[in-house]
Amino acid sequence: MPTLPWTALNSPPHDTEVHVFASRFETRTLWGALKFLAGTPAVWRQVRRSPGVYGATLKAKPLRRTFWTLSAWESKAALDDFARSGAHRPAARGLATQMANATFTTWQARSDDLPLSWSEVFRRLP
Repeated sequence: MPTLPWTALNSPPHDTEVHVFASRFETRTLWGALKFLAGTPAVWRQVRRSPGVYGATLKAKPLRRTFWTLSAWESKAALDDFARSGAHRPAARGLATQMANATFTTWQARSDDLPLSWSEVFRRLP
């Protein structure tokens, strides 16, 4: 699973501000990368059903033990609700000891600019 393409899940209103979230995860071991991959389908299903999500994508380099996420939301509250519930919460907690490094960033973007590019994500994440 090298990349899950941008999946538009709900249509944001034209020319409105959206809350963008991006992350980079690096696991300590290949086993940690496999655990990350194993949890991905359940979390992806949760994303697809989450209120307030406009779209999401995942880039995976499992042999390098590195993963990036990108998603757009109607608000920070919608993102927070997703992160604290469903499959995401236990997956995140279960992987905490496997993480060598995790970086997160958020910013505001215009709905008309969706989907955002990976080059934008890499520019914003250290």
